[in-house]
Amino acid sequence: MITEKVALGPQTLVYPMPAFLVGALVNGKPNFMTAAWGGIACSNPPMLTVALQHHRYTYKGIKEHGTFSVNIPSIEMVTETDYCGVVSGSKIDKNPVCGFRIFFGKRETAPMIEQCPVNLECNVFQIIDLGSHALIIGQIMETHVTRECLTDGQPDVCKIKPFAFTHGNPSAYQALGEVLAPAFKVGKKLKGL
Repeated sequence: MITEKVALGPQTLVYPMPAFLVGALVNGKPNFMTAAWGGIACSNPPMLTVALQHHRYTYKGIKEHGTFSVNIPSIEMVTETDYCGVVSGSKIDKNPVCGFRIFFGKRETAPMIEQCPVNLECNVFQIIDLGSHALIIGQIMETHVTRECLTDGQPDVCKIKPFAFTHGNPSAYQALGEVLAPAFKVGKKLKGL
């Protein structure tokens, strides 16, 4: 059976995309924006990437201070996460609207959201101008995880309850689904192990 493919031209169709709340201090105030274009970039030293448009209000604070946070919201925060993507911090302080409780770690210019189960404090390692977006490579300097989201001292995705953004028809936020197979084990079947 031949699977028919339809060429759509170059598009940014990577599934799923994360739902990050990126934080920075802008004009002396904590600000958070939603970003779906990002991910892990390096394990040693630990680094991640986020791609932001140059005109974004949060980007201004990241460039000014050289620090930012990446906050992983739980499914209970889907409304606040979407709000932070459709409203600019240049027009309104989103924190009281969303009821965010803000805290800081060692980086005093990288605000984090207490309600998010995972928070990553980052220093800017490099910014690459790619055209419509700037790719910000951040070195993760500290990781904060809500104690109730740990199992045997390790983050438990079933307790964190992150969700993803999917672009297409329809564009939506989706929770993680069922566990399909154990990582680093199921593929061994093909090796005959």
